[in-house]
Amino acid sequence: MTDLTDPALAAAVLEVESHVAADGWDRQARLYALVDTHRLVEHEPELATAMGLDASSAQGSFTPIEQEIGTETPLEQVLQSIMWPASVTGCAAVVERLVLPPSADREIPDDVSAAQAFAEDHPDRQEVRIVAGVTRAGATYCALRLRAHDDDQSVVGGTDLVPELLELLGNTLDIEEEGTE
Repeated sequence: MTDLTDPALAAAVLEVESHVAADGWDRQARLYALVDTHRLVEHEPELATAMGLDASSAQGSFTPIEQEIGTETPLEQVLQSIMWPASVTGCAAVVERLVLPPSADREIPDDVSAAQAFAEDHPDRQEVRIVAGVTRAGATYCALRLRAHDDDQSVVGGTDLVPELLELLGNTLDIEEEGTE
């Protein structure tokens, strides 16, 4: 993963964050393919026109395209089972999670169900919406919004805020070389 911010990826992640924020909280995980906007304009001109895109707006940007995912399987498991086609330049995921202060780490039970109950009952828990994005070139970007500070000016962004989710997303973009062993 790179340390430099890719402005096109950051813009796409923030666009997704703004879009999902309009739907409110307590939503299921969401997954987006990120395609080069110029390729979309070139290969799908009618769709691009319907989206208000043209050649001048297409340079150096990504268009997020939401993917259908089921509600039965956790996003982390979904990500372990997919690979994007070469036409997808990157991907982004949206999840809502409970976070606890570092001081609670020693108290978290090992059992997954017990840990979830512990987090839900903890007085210092915070609800956070995470939007994480990755490109094939290795760029990463995340946007975080706390429910307690639910306004656009309080969204925090950075390249490596949720490393484990970024790694899972990056693994979906690996291209296997055909004919190599």
